[in-house]
This record gives sequence, C-alpha cells and structure tokens, in this order.
Amino acid sequence: MMRVAALLFFLLPLTWTASCTGSDGPLVTLHGTRGEIAVRVEIARTREALSRGLMWRTELDADAGMLFVFGDSAPRTFWMKNTPLPLDILFLDERGTVLNVAASTTPYSEAPIRSAGPAHYVLEVNAGFAAKHGIGSGARVELPTEAFSTTDK
Repeated sequence: MMRVAALLFFLLPLTWTASCTGSDGPLVTLHGTRGEIAVRVEIARTREALSRGLMWRTELDADAGMLFVFGDSAPRTFWMKNTPLPLDILFLDERGTVLNVAASTTPYSEAPIRSAGPAHYVLEVNAGFAAKHGIGSGARVELPTEAFSTTDK
C-alpha cells in the first residue's frame, strides 16, 4: 500500500503537466495602454483548483491563463512552489480593476507574492505579458460570465 501511495505521489503531478492551450476556455479581455488583448482562461474556483493553480505545468500558450475566483475580497498571497513557468500574477478587485502585477515571478520560489489590497480575482499569465500589453495597476479587465457562476463546469 505504501508503494502505491508513493508511486501516486510522484505520478500525480505528471497528469497536470499538459499544456494549457486556451483554445476552448472562457475569454478574459484586458484593457492596457497598448489596447485590448483577449486571453482564454481556465477557471479555478474549487479549493483544490485554487490550491493547485498552474503547478507542474510546463507550457502555457501565449493567449492562455488561469483565473482564480474567490468567494470574497481579501488580501491574497500566492507562491510559485512546484511551478516551473515564470508567470505574471495580476491581482484584481471585485470590479475587475488591476490592483497590482507581480511581474516575471521566479519558478519554484516559496517567497510570498501579495496583493496590494483586497483581491477578489487573480489572473496568471506568462511572464512578460503585462509589460508587453501595457497592463498595470488601474487597468480594466472584463471577466467572463463563468467567473460569476456559483458552480464549476
């Protein structure tokens, strides 16, 4: 039994290394200083999905990301443990306004990454995305209707 548990411990992360293609997920539209840019997202809403995020992912398409949906607005802290991809982490308030951007985070780091205020949503995209598209504090983000749903699909 212990061998099976140990094997699952090492194999389970491999099931999450698939690329996030963004080809069929809901759309988030960001309004930056260089115009409007759309990103297809996976939505993380369950406790498990919120905890796992993009851990163990080895690829993320340029037009893809993950949107974390929390049930309330509160100060948020993220980390990059078990995350091999450098990311930009955008903390958003309940209206979809960017509070702050943690740009080009360090893969595998356990250093805390904090929101600049109460965040209701968090968007993770590839490192460099925010700078490339002029997305910073105060930028407006249009969220998909799925972000307001109370159930996961």
